[in-house]
Amino acid sequence: QVQLVESGGGSVQAGGSLRLSCTASRHITSMGWFRQTPGKEREGVAAVDEDGTTFYADSVKGRFTLSSDNAKNTLYLQMNSLRPEDTAIYYCGADRSNARLLFNQLVPLDSWGQGTQVTVSA
Repeated sequence: QVQLVESGGGSVQAGGSLRLSCTASRHITSMGWFRQTPGKEREGVAAVDEDGTTFYADSVKGRFTLSSDNAKNTLYLQMNSLRPEDTAIYYCGADRSNARLLFNQLVPLDSWGQGTQVTVSA
């Protein structure tokens, strides 16, 4: 099983920026970020696979950007223009399937990170 280690997160004011990092113990086909708030289902934020196919939630398009360092098996999520509604626990996920299946959680993911809190104050 692939191990995922997340870093980043924290507290910022609205309009600020944060960057999340997720490092996998080895290469895996697709990786992505998800978020969850109390009482709500976990939702896909952004995902990418080894073919470069990328998905973003409509709510973050134009504000969040994925990038990766393949040599380090690390995925980054740059979050700009943060809003209070972005407040959530953010999880990194990885799977052998493609980005579409991972982003939409159409398969049980192979691996999940431990989660990191992002808090955006008004």
